Amino acid sequence: MKRFWIGLAAGLLTTTAMGQDGPSVLFDGATLNSWTTLDDQPVTNGWEVVDGMIHLPASDERTGHIITGRDIGNFVLSFDFKIAPGGNSGIKYRVQDINGNLLGCEYQIYDDDHPTKPVDPKNSTGSLYDVYPPIDNKPLNPAGEWNSAKIVVQDYWIEHWLNGQLILKVLVGSHEWHCRIADSKFNDDPGFGQNRFGRIMLTDHGSEVWYRINEFEELPTRPAPAPVVAMSSGCHSELVMTCRPTSARLHAHPRRVCRVRRFRR
Repeated sequence: MKRFWIGLAAGLLTTTAMGQDGPSVLFDGATLNSWTTLDDQPVTNGWEVVDGMIHLPASDERTGHIITGRDIGNFVLSFDFKIAPGGNSGIKYRVQDINGNLLGCEYQIYDDDHPTKPVDPKNSTGSLYDVYPPIDNKPLNPAGEWNSAKIVVQDYWIEHWLNGQLILKVLVGSHEWHCRIADSKFNDDPGFGQNRFGRIMLTDHGSEVWYRINEFEELPTRPAPAPVVAMSSGCHSELVMTCRPTSARLHAHPRRVCRVRRFRR
């Protein structure tokens, strides 16, 4: 396979990840060639590249999310974002097909201070959407202004950064993780977030948003050990966990997932 590198002038750092065929290019600064629509077609509408940045104009009719053309394992992604007032967007990662839906962990991007759209902390900017809130008093600039962010995915650890500060650190598969999943919208989605590989997605919720990719580095990703089957307590009710091997439409790597259900006597 022909190997190539995009120069640093494009504002993108690339590396080779274990188990992949060559360097990963998330964004070359000029095109959306590394991205597709959800039905695997070239991105030709809505999303565009302007002055080296990815831009989605506001629209009453959504163009749709865009997604990387292949699975990505561990990585560090540093980027700047700007969301319009009243806006909603986000970057999803470890995206896979679960029960016919493309789901993944998400760095939420939102206008937290909009006067008519109050937001729950676990759905606010920098949250791991609907699962973990960021820290209190996070350093967020208001909608319409630029913010700097970073996502770090390293095996079972996830970090979200905002304007130079760590605002969230999560251990996937921990007791707290399963409790929070059970209390989230993903409580009926087996194995949510536990896969070690998946696509990266830019979401379209009808809002204008800008992304400036500063650095993207893929890190070595080792095969995941089989999860421990366990029964946990302490989330106001018992959590019953069962694990099984599975596969997914957008997931080429073998994996096992755990389904956690509340059990109330």
